[in-house]
Amino acid sequence: MWVFSSAAKPPNVILLMADDLGWSDTGFNGNQVVKTPALDEMADHGLVFDHFYAAAPVCSPTRGSCLTGRHPYRYGILTANAGHLLKEEWTLAEMLKSQGYQTGHFGKWHLGTLTKTGRDSNRGGDRNQQHFAPPTDHGFDTFFSTEAKTPTWDPLWGPPKHNSKWWDPVSASKRAPYGTAYWTTKGKVQEPLDGDDSKVIMDQALKFIENNLDSDQPFFTVIWFHAPHLPVVSGKRWTTPYDTLGGYHKHYYGCISALDHQVGRLRKALKDWELSNDTMLWFCADNGPEGNSFQAPGSAWPLRGRKRSLYEGGVRVPAILEWQGTVSKGKRSNVPAVTSDFLPTIADLLGVDLPNRPYDGTSLKRLIYPDKNQGGDGLMKREIGFQSARQVAWMRGNMKYYSPDQGKTDYLFDLKEDISESVNLAEKRPDKLAQLKSALQAWRESTELSASGADY
Repeated sequence: MWVFSSAAKPPNVILLMADDLGWSDTGFNGNQVVKTPALDEMADHGLVFDHFYAAAPVCSPTRGSCLTGRHPYRYGILTANAGHLLKEEWTLAEMLKSQGYQTGHFGKWHLGTLTKTGRDSNRGGDRNQQHFAPPTDHGFDTFFSTEAKTPTWDPLWGPPKHNSKWWDPVSASKRAPYGTAYWTTKGKVQEPLDGDDSKVIMDQALKFIENNLDSDQPFFTVIWFHAPHLPVVSGKRWTTPYDTLGGYHKHYYGCISALDHQVGRLRKALKDWELSNDTMLWFCADNGPEGNSFQAPGSAWPLRGRKRSLYEGGVRVPAILEWQGTVSKGKRSNVPAVTSDFLPTIADLLGVDLPNRPYDGTSLKRLIYPDKNQGGDGLMKREIGFQSARQVAWMRGNMKYYSPDQGKTDYLFDLKEDISESVNLAEKRPDKLAQLKSALQAWRESTELSASGADY
């Protein structure tokens, strides 16, 4: 049943996602260097998830999980720049559109190519026509999106010769096309799109929201930033606070602060438009930070692992839900949650029945509307499965099974006592090890059945 009266307008929904943002790359998670005042304020006014997971340790699979409520191994996007989101998958955008929402996607798509002609980004063009899958194929009315990564400053441009990690902004007379375009329902965007890429994205998202202010329809807005994915590039305004650091580090932190500023713009606009109490605003990252922990600036401390790893640092990410007037201020939750939870949570809040197929996410409604009998206690021992390349993992409450080689080598961790995953309990707890491995195997068989097309 609806949690809103029949006369009430359903809440607007906004999904914000940073790209390759580490667990400790925000002020609200304890970083003392990077400046994220808007996200910190959002955390103070909302619910912070201390145990929130990306469904995968890389980009595309996680993004698909946000929209489908399902693990990527069910719908065939196993890694970045591979496959595409199938039309048979029922997405959050399609669900909300069926409920009368206006739907828009802004920023990084990474769930298929956006053109069938000409070379674009990693895969776009005539060589990969089978992977053409724009947002409008999946329930979005409009989009302003890229296929994959762009520089985080002057997003269409870069130096003629550059490294893959960072550079200082380049003057118009000396720059060359980077190779990734923005696309809309009308085709390729021709404007130069100079300056901060997070602002470029937010400008379009705010226009979409503003155009819906006089409508009786609620809106669903997906804003997927490129920052701080490589290459990181920031303008002087954003690098100046970090000038004592090396070039790579100051551009990395600079583009996070620039992203944060755009979150602040959005929150201010919602307040000015008197929408703060009527809007469910989510924030998370798609996976852990890029690079070697001894050289790269991103931080997942005190977690072990980084991007591409199923250790905690590769998949546990910063996350917030702000819904003023509904979600209690300044709360932190230890309930395990995952990007696959977005669809079942919002469906539950709206009273929408899901199609009859396996879902890996679960509703977090009881966290949003806690009562004396439930709260989040019933979710504390939930199970979450992971698979990426040869790595597999299975979580039940605070216990986690991990294998880097599909079960040949076993690790068992108690995350409550050992957040850094440094003590392997596999030999000491053979009973628990066997339980988790058995549950993992049953889940993997289920995902394989889904991947064969059985759900459609």
